[in-house]
Amino acid sequence: MYEIIYEGIEENKEYEPIIKKVIEKCFEEEKIQNSKLCMTIILTTPQNIRKINKEYRNIDKETDVLSFPMFEKDELDKKIENNDFEYEDVLGDIVISIEKVKEQAEEYGHSFERELSYMLVHGFYHLMGYDHIKEEDKKIMRPKEEKILKSLEITR
Repeated sequence: MYEIIYEGIEENKEYEPIIKKVIEKCFEEEKIQNSKLCMTIILTTPQNIRKINKEYRNIDKETDVLSFPMFEKDELDKKIENNDFEYEDVLGDIVISIEKVKEQAEEYGHSFERELSYMLVHGFYHLMGYDHIKEEDKKIMRPKEEKILKSLEITR
């Protein structure tokens, strides 16, 4: 279902139960828990995420989370609808700046768990083909994110 990679930061086993429950809930909510879809979650530094952001998006600045989906939304929807999971498929990668998670949790006045969980859910829905650039897309993506967090009782 997922692999965690620590890139440039110390491995921290405290993050792993949070990641496990959030990603499992995401897969369950989207009814893909029995698929052979897998993803990589890369926990890293602000410097590293800035480098990745510049390389792949041509944006030379730090960010909190980046997602790299392997499918277009309609292609993935069709695969899910047809239960086309004979082989393992990569859903994509989520890259998260742990330092940014800590900063933003403090800034927004909620827990580290809440902020990390939000980054995971947000990244997951990008991998699923959702976006939030246009207001009409945001109206679809945001409620999905909130539903996951609420069902896990991870509140602000």
